[in-house]
Amino acid sequence: MALTEEGTFVMHDQVTHFYDTHPITAAQVLAKIGETGGDPESLTPPDLFDHDQDHYGHLAANDALIEAAGIASNSQVLDICAGIGGPARYVAWKSGAEVTGVDLTESRCHGARELSGRVGLAGTTRFSCGDAQSLPFATGVFDAVISQEAWLHVPDKPALLGEAARVLRPDGRLAFTDWIAGPGFDDTDRKMMARTFAAVYVPVPDAYRQMLETAGFRDIAVTDLSAARVPVLQERLAMYERLRAETLARTGEDRDRDYCEHYARFVHLAEIGAIGGARFSGVQHTGETPV
Repeated sequence: MALTEEGTFVMHDQVTHFYDTHPITAAQVLAKIGETGGDPESLTPPDLFDHDQDHYGHLAANDALIEAAGIASNSQVLDICAGIGGPARYVAWKSGAEVTGVDLTESRCHGARELSGRVGLAGTTRFSCGDAQSLPFATGVFDAVISQEAWLHVPDKPALLGEAARVLRPDGRLAFTDWIAGPGFDDTDRKMMARTFAAVYVPVPDAYRQMLETAGFRDIAVTDLSAARVPVLQERLAMYERLRAETLARTGEDRDRDYCEHYARFVHLAEIGAIGGARFSGVQHTGETPV
């Protein structure tokens, strides 16, 4: 699904606006730590983990990626669409690996760097701004590529997966979670997801598998996470509603109302099975990196 240059610009603008106005930010994480009795000026990595994991499945989901991607203490890891860096920091802290995060949105990269610096992980986590469809890294420099539930924002998934294969060393491993389309996910739902969540392309699992094979991955494994996502999504909606109320009380601005209303629709789609989630993993072919 390639876009025109104009279309790519529009999608980039949608994604950056979505995350520039997202309710979970580095400032919000630090404020929440302060409100719960923590000291934002004296933090360790675990102090962040209840607040900076902007994905579903919490720390167990990161552990699953560490295992699926074969990440060890000497691994060089790339987190594509890393956001404010929660999974990247956890992986670096848990495994001892060096993790590079790349994200399209400058405000997320800035927040990721700030949080890593506050918990002493600036040396093992690095964050760069860049496009997942054209990564700013040399060929064959990473042992593992990971991502948590972010590639729904990427319109050209064949290009994304081709880039993941390119930057991996031969026999490097890819492991990621993302949203998948289920029965009943129609054009109206697709347009709503694109308009409100900048989710331009939510494929069915078989389409993802085919794209992985075409990009040069083998030993592909797919784990459906849809059923487990529903209660997590329901709790996440409740959390966003709490954040909305806290922001309104603090600032007098109800800036998250639309987000919560849209998110409620998203949760409904998950409850009826129209949208779900999956974890994918695969191994880059031994030999030449796919072009």
